[in-house]
Amino acid sequence: MDACFQCSEDHYPNSNRDSCLLKKITFLSYGEPLSVILASFAFSLSFITVLVLGIFIKYQDTPLVKANNRDLTYTLLVSLLLSFLCALLFIGQPEKVTCLLRQITFGIIFTVAVSCLLAKTITVVLAFMATKPGSGMRKWVGKRLASSTVISCSLVQGMICTVWLATSPPFPDSDMHSVPEEIVLVCNDGSVTMFFCVLGYIGFLAIVSLIVAFLARKLPDRFNEAKLITFSMLVFCSVWLSFVPAYLSTKGKYMVAVEIFSILASSAGLLGCIFCPKCYIIVLRPEMNKKKMLMN
Repeated sequence: MDACFQCSEDHYPNSNRDSCLLKKITFLSYGEPLSVILASFAFSLSFITVLVLGIFIKYQDTPLVKANNRDLTYTLLVSLLLSFLCALLFIGQPEKVTCLLRQITFGIIFTVAVSCLLAKTITVVLAFMATKPGSGMRKWVGKRLASSTVISCSLVQGMICTVWLATSPPFPDSDMHSVPEEIVLVCNDGSVTMFFCVLGYIGFLAIVSLIVAFLARKLPDRFNEAKLITFSMLVFCSVWLSFVPAYLSTKGKYMVAVEIFSILASSAGLLGCIFCPKCYIIVLRPEMNKKKMLMN
């Protein structure tokens, strides 16, 4: 009886288990149908975001746009645009630069987007409280508080990412074992703990935004942006809660596809839930875009 021997890491046994075959090198390339679909969604959603931004800039002096803090709205739209485009970093052969940029860019951009929603929600609550006679909240309502909220939240995420890069930065790697017949080129996160710290911080901001918006949802109609934020954060949290088990249960290049889909789906949820109702009023129902109508 012939002696058995183990195939090397870059080979796998054939069906008869009497010889070793060379493993195929794979990664989520731009030529694959799945990549083409994901990239098409990313470009389409980016184009829609640019259109929405153009609409808000064109109608920047109308009551609806002015009532919802224009600077925060523009910052949110730009961060959503960048989030759609950053999904493209996950497609293609992993390189040193792209591996460093993938998770860091994703983490910071999403933190800016979610902190914009948190700042909007806090502004809504304080604006309502400031209308009460003798309230001391009037001095807190304004652009300074909103800007401080976004900057401070983003700086914390920046510090987390800096620690990640300084201790265990992501790097290109080869996964020899997940798929028996393939060598999957991947970006090794370096530290899974730091990856989930980045994701967890975004989740923490999202939950805080959801709670504050939920509590503010019954304020008078002129402050009803909290209702849109509540629904958008429900969608956002649902996508990322589904991401964790899906990401951990998939293998090879499909892990990357799951993350790209989660980035696109959560960003699209924010874009649709918050801006579709506003664009409907601005473009199709301009008679409702009056100060008198918004106050009623």
